[in-house]
Amino acid sequence: MGRHELEYPKDATNTVKRHDERASYALRTIHELINGSPILHISFNIEGSPFPTTLPMLGQMGSFARPSSSTGDSLDLYVHGYVSSRIMNMGRKHTSEDGQKTETGLPVCVAASHVDGLVLALSSFSHSYNYRSAVLFGYATLVTDVEEKNYALEQITNGIVPDRWRHTRLPLTNAELQSTSVLRIRITSGSAKIRTGNAGDERDDMQNDELRDGNWTGVLPVYSSIGTPVGSDYNKVEVPAHVSEFIEDFNRESREYCVEAIKKK
Repeated sequence: MGRHELEYPKDATNTVKRHDERASYALRTIHELINGSPILHISFNIEGSPFPTTLPMLGQMGSFARPSSSTGDSLDLYVHGYVSSRIMNMGRKHTSEDGQKTETGLPVCVAASHVDGLVLALSSFSHSYNYRSAVLFGYATLVTDVEEKNYALEQITNGIVPDRWRHTRLPLTNAELQSTSVLRIRITSGSAKIRTGNAGDERDDMQNDELRDGNWTGVLPVYSSIGTPVGSDYNKVEVPAHVSEFIEDFNRESREYCVEAIKKK
């Protein structure tokens, strides 16, 4: 019997209401969308300001207590930034003196999105995107344990290029560790929303031969690709296997997904 797929419980915060058939609450689906996004947008409220703040940040899902956990398990989200940045200072205020998680922490919302195709229909109203999006809700506190901080930075580094951490100068210096802070976001809920398939139009438009004869419909696949590496001015080595293999896998998987997504209903 296969392993049960864990899901975030639906509540008033994370429930997808429009096109709920596109929703997913599976931890694996959501966590992989978060980990696969080069930029995460973290939103939080600032006391005394009428506007929420949204920051682009790097982050990865993980569990310091259970480092062998998969993306289908309950995980925290780690993000890093400059030690005196506003979000780090606010996270610090929500962290107990011994560095443990507080009951609440700084409330944050995390968003990630991927565009996989431009859907062109007969009607402008029926135009759309093929996309994958995910949101997480949780509470952020500052990571003060040095081992957990290094664990988080390793996850984030390997989230850029797999296995990159051990191909860098280690350990990090005290100055590097002191100038960088890490937030651990304890996730309380999340959801994903995914659109696949080809174009679709209203019945009246589909039955209008003149309209169909004069307008192209379909999907323009959109996928990311990594170009040829360009070495630094001081580089002395050939492109290593962990980089070249990552480029090959990334480009193939990115293209294959968006093409296959068009075929799905």
